Amino acid sequence: MTDASFHTFAAELADLKERGLHRRERLVAGSQGSHVSLDGREVLLLCSNNYLGLADHPRLKEAAISAVERFGVSSGAARLVSGTMELHRALEERLARFKGTEGAIAFNGGYPANVGIIQALVGRGDTVYSDRLNHASIVDGCLLSRAEVVRYTHNDMAALRRLMEKNRGRGRQLIVTDGVFSMDGDLAPLKELATIKREFGALLMVDDAHGTGVLGAGGRGSVELCGVAGDVDVQMGTLGKGLGSFGAYAAASAEIVDYLRNKARSYIFSTSLPPAVLAASLAAIDLVDSPEGAMLRERLARHAGQFRVTLAGAGFDTMGSATQIVPVLVGEPAPTMEFSRLLLEEGFFVQGIRPPTVPAGSCRLRCTLMATHSDEELSAALAAIIRIGRQLAVIG
Repeated sequence: MTDASFHTFAAELADLKERGLHRRERLVAGSQGSHVSLDGREVLLLCSNNYLGLADHPRLKEAAISAVERFGVSSGAARLVSGTMELHRALEERLARFKGTEGAIAFNGGYPANVGIIQALVGRGDTVYSDRLNHASIVDGCLLSRAEVVRYTHNDMAALRRLMEKNRGRGRQLIVTDGVFSMDGDLAPLKELATIKREFGALLMVDDAHGTGVLGAGGRGSVELCGVAGDVDVQMGTLGKGLGSFGAYAAASAEIVDYLRNKARSYIFSTSLPPAVLAASLAAIDLVDSPEGAMLRERLARHAGQFRVTLAGAGFDTMGSATQIVPVLVGEPAPTMEFSRLLLEEGFFVQGIRPPTVPAGSCRLRCTLMATHSDEELSAALAAIIRIGRQLAVIG
């Protein structure tokens, strides 16, 4: 690498810092509970996707430890070589029962799942329709597929229908959307999407990373909540958010699952998930299906509803949130990060979200609630957010 290359990286890093867009990691000590140790100080964690608090649940830890003792620490290979173990098959069968589909296939994370699924389902000569606020993994999966990518205005079904009418007959048609939008916390209009999918003979894929385990009467996600399971061709979800483990899955017909095993490059060419993760994921699904899981979902929903109502009542824009993800719109990078810094000083860890994760001018705090937060802790956090919001003139 030449000296000029180094200077280029340094200049770009300096530019990010000047514009308030430079990022750094915060070191969390200990387990991912409702409280964590950050830089040697205990703080309330309000920016984790561990929605049900399962990441350090005793049943998941016990399952992982037992799996290591029996199966070791690695699968040793990709799934189609020698990396399919008993636990892989058990998890996929359990996921299919959980989601009510003919089959399921496990991936090594949400990003490789979306990239692999979309790249497999569509290609040159096909068209994929993607909501403008879809996760980056969906965006990249669309680009890698080499299909024609048509992005529609967020949740605008009239715009989607016009675009699909314009492109009718251009190869295989795929509509892909987040079920819960990760930065806004709002829901996709899945009933209307299902109607459009039937009207145009398209495939419908829903990324339910932030709904799995959390939404719906049984924790099956936004697809269950909206009552459209029979109309969704591929339900993608993650195991590392509401389920407290790691990895991802696609639940679909037996035909589509078999097709993904043979076509999804991120599945074919990756060493498979290790035994401890598989066992913890199985334990998590069983827990979500239990009375304890129902209690945790109810508690989380109550926390989220009270949090949204209180912030909106104080004058904050929560950007249409309807879930446990509650954004607080600030606007520009500098005040957003100052808001985050001041909250951390008071013992509340809330990340500021800036471009390119969100569009310019829509920087925000992304508050995420957990079932294991107490009412008193959330009341204290709300009081601090409101007080600092007034101090920074985010609200009047």
